[in-house]
Amino acid sequence: MIENTLIIVFLVLLIHYVIFLSKIYFGLSKLTNKVSEKIPEELVSIIVPFRNEENNILNTYSSLTSQNYPKEKFEIIFVNDSSDDNSLQIIENLSKKENVFIYSVPKDYSAKAHKKRAIRFGIEKSKGEIIVTTDADCNHKKDWLNNLLNFMDKETGFISGPVEFISNNNLFSKMQRLEFAGLVITGAGLIGTGNPIICNAANIAYRKKIFDEVGGFTYQMSLSSGDDELLMQKIHRDSDYHIKFALEKNAIVSTEANPTLKDFYHQRKRWASKGLFYGDHLLLLKLVLTFLFYLSLIVQPILGFVISSKFFLTFIISFLFKIAAEYLVLKKGTSLLFDSNILKPFLITEILQVPYILVSGFMGMFGNLVWKDRKIKR
Repeated sequence: MIENTLIIVFLVLLIHYVIFLSKIYFGLSKLTNKVSEKIPEELVSIIVPFRNEENNILNTYSSLTSQNYPKEKFEIIFVNDSSDDNSLQIIENLSKKENVFIYSVPKDYSAKAHKKRAIRFGIEKSKGEIIVTTDADCNHKKDWLNNLLNFMDKETGFISGPVEFISNNNLFSKMQRLEFAGLVITGAGLIGTGNPIICNAANIAYRKKIFDEVGGFTYQMSLSSGDDELLMQKIHRDSDYHIKFALEKNAIVSTEANPTLKDFYHQRKRWASKGLFYGDHLLLLKLVLTFLFYLSLIVQPILGFVISSKFFLTFIISFLFKIAAEYLVLKKGTSLLFDSNILKPFLITEILQVPYILVSGFMGMFGNLVWKDRKIKR
């Protein structure tokens, strides 16, 4: 009796996961291309929060100030978040541009949610009606801003843009590049289905008006993360504005993959911690079912040894369906956005993904977080 019940449970979890991936696959087909080749009439403010980015900020500054976008139509606001390296000095010593501004977050501004407070401070200083955020360790193609904002029309309140990890040709960075591309593709497909969940603050745009109308970050200032996904979800829930994904290769923002396994772990733990604060209870249930499916891929072989060899069969079926479904989604997504070479480490990434998802998902629920040399209490 218990044996048959467990088999049914495992098959239900598999079916749910395959349906979830099928929705992402068909959601990718529903994504639209650029609204037009015209740029928005409104002034644009690019907000770049930074902390201890002395090795990256010069490249980011250069890529942003070299945009093929009318200089009178956008401003760049760098916001120093208590850097204790030479980041601030480096950017202050650069030749000043008329549309570049540099601020430091006052120490008494807010003691929580460091990145969000820096972005909020930048927004308060901004003159633009459209806010674009990116990170200080990113590179941007010269037509990036143009291509991103070609998706902005009067009905659009939020745009999620694609982000890509740069691989330095070792296996670890190649696997990160593929795994991260999977997150971007998943986020794009979910937006295509009308259920925006995942995005990345390194490449998003939204209207300042709607940011204020939904309360900005006020409701999440106790959280260390969520300046991207939680804001997008709130705009989707609490407004009539559309959420779009910028399906354009020239709108991609690139950044370096994590250099060490420790850095990778802390980053994914921070990201996983956001899931606890998703406001949609049905979405939380779906995430729990997905987590349980991954857990079942560990439990089933164990039960095969302990209870019955039937569980080896259910494991093989589950894992093969997982591989096939994920490959189809990744292949479709990479054809729309990324280089097909990104799929080369697919099989080894698939094997290691199961324990990685379980560890990061579980640890994201507990303990303190680490970001930019800071230990952040929940």
